[in-house]
Amino acid sequence: MDATERMSPAGPVPADSLPAGADPADASPTAQDPAEADRADQDPADADPTDRDPAEADPADDGRRGGRLVGLALACHPGPALAVTALACALSFGSGLGGPRSALVTAAVLTGQLSVGWCNDAYDARRDAQAGRRGKPASDGTVGAGAVWAAAATALAGCVPLSLACGTLAGTVHLAAVAAAWLYNLRLKATALSWLPYVAGFGALPAVVALALPGGPAPRWWTVAAGALLGFAAHLADTLPDIAADRAAGIRGLPHRLGDRGTRLLLPLPLLAATAVLALGPPEPLDAGGAAALAWAGAAALTGPALGRRWRKAALAAAVAVAAVDLALLLVRGVAAG
Repeated sequence: MDATERMSPAGPVPADSLPAGADPADASPTAQDPAEADRADQDPADADPTDRDPAEADPADDGRRGGRLVGLALACHPGPALAVTALACALSFGSGLGGPRSALVTAAVLTGQLSVGWCNDAYDARRDAQAGRRGKPASDGTVGAGAVWAAAATALAGCVPLSLACGTLAGTVHLAAVAAAWLYNLRLKATALSWLPYVAGFGALPAVVALALPGGPAPRWWTVAAGALLGFAAHLADTLPDIAADRAAGIRGLPHRLGDRGTRLLLPLPLLAATAVLALGPPEPLDAGGAAALAWAGAAALTGPALGRRWRKAALAAAVAVAAVDLALLLVRGVAAG
């Protein structure tokens, strides 16, 4: 090989292709184009993900996003949120509010319930993580607490115009109930007044539906009273399964102060009282339906606690049975003054 030539990966490089004055011996066989050198030195982990071919996207990213969406859905406490929303929807249609108006009330209640559920999970995330509670997406890493707070704020922002669109007074009553629920999450949950937001929230539902009717008629007092009693019972039933874990986390609401046994014994009583109010409150004489409901509620109120030693969930099952009767009576009796 001639001395004026050097080797390259592609073959000999003539000396006349080198810069003037360059010594062929100084040419490095490993010399690279600067752009190629930068690419060679780049750490694959530092590569911009936006430069990737869409066909090369990691399927795990979609899985994580899907998991976060599922976690966000579970963090809103879907069971209670849907139950309260369904109750509002049933009351709206049962009161003759009409399709569009009923849909508006239902949407307002749904957004309010979503905001309350997300607020609850986000606020309790650290405490739930320390207690090792399962099934809490904001505390087990399924979804970040910040994302849950953002969802709560977004739902609350949507709840305001939807509520006021139902009527100024109806919207104000509903927003006051939502505010009471947020107050429960942020302060009252761990106090002896833990029952108060439930009473206010459930008592407000028939009032909101009545005030959303044309002309905004006043709600019937017995429907509001029955709703409040159902709310008190809902608080006891909702807290009952978590009394031990909540106590360990330092929560001292009314059910926690009563204890497991005291809460089970008390639970059927507000439901029985709600049945009595709905059956005896209207000015019309007690009919066969009201009498049957009272008999059923009384039997369940006595049977639930009696079976509590053999079946821990007996009182809760009895409460659900009585609640179904109370809701039926509430729908039959109507929510607005005639």
